[in-house]
Amino acid sequence: MTVLRLGLALPQYGKLADPTAIAGFAAAAEELGYASLWVGDRVLTPLEPSDLYPGGGTPERPYPPEFIHFVDPIVALTAAAGATKTARLGMSTLSAPVYAPVLLARTLTSLDLLSGGRLDAGFGLGWLRDEYTAAGVPWAGRGGRLDELIEVLRTLWTADPAGHDGARWQIPESHVGLRPAQNPHPPILLGGMSERALRRVGASADGWLPTLLPAHYLRRMWAVIADAATAAGRDPATLRRPLRVNPREGTPVVTVTDLASALKGAADEGFTEAFVDLHYIADGVEHALELADQLRAAVDR
Repeated sequence: MTVLRLGLALPQYGKLADPTAIAGFAAAAEELGYASLWVGDRVLTPLEPSDLYPGGGTPERPYPPEFIHFVDPIVALTAAAGATKTARLGMSTLSAPVYAPVLLARTLTSLDLLSGGRLDAGFGLGWLRDEYTAAGVPWAGRGGRLDELIEVLRTLWTADPAGHDGARWQIPESHVGLRPAQNPHPPILLGGMSERALRRVGASADGWLPTLLPAHYLRRMWAVIADAATAAGRDPATLRRPLRVNPREGTPVVTVTDLASALKGAADEGFTEAFVDLHYIADGVEHALELADQLRAAVDR
């Protein structure tokens, strides 16, 4: 069985949405042996949303009610960075196209420096058109917008002076004083399950951010990524795959025992990284830490 580096989602939303608890949670999780800490992204929760949550939304319950309370992901990672020493700090995922790339580059560079080079920049397209509308960003063409945003980030992270003249952004040649701690830059990990998204991962990203699904689905999607990587002259074996596990009522994974079994199964499938989001089963931050302690022990058995 593959050795699995195990992580946790930071207390960021729902009953766990307490910014003052993030630093203590992060330090305790690292002390328990968790190797990574993660955040997600939510801009707003409309009363009448344009789209249903793809993870089981219905007209009566269009998105999980936990999403109504959501701490800013960069603030959460910044708090965790100052309270930890070794844990990787990741995003699964930041809705990157709603952010201006020149400002995002500055923020992520600063966070990578603050953490001593522990940032994993995880990006996705999101699923809610209303968030794009609220941010003043067009929903159409969001995939191309993500591609260009990544191009801008890599330029600003590796060139000095640096500029950009593209379809969506024009950045004059400028001095770039801050350099990320990681060379050449923080790893760029991408979410997504459509064929286009998977091919984007294989062609240009440093890794994929999958969610726990039946093994045959994950294998099929990974094959698309591997084919795209090979076609681009890249070695698929170099791409990372931090697996997200969301225990919740109504799914096969709810209890600590379920979680430990699922994680061991992921290791058998060759995954080397995974993290668990306890927001749907924990009653509060202290309860989440209790569950994390139990899970760490169950996985190690």
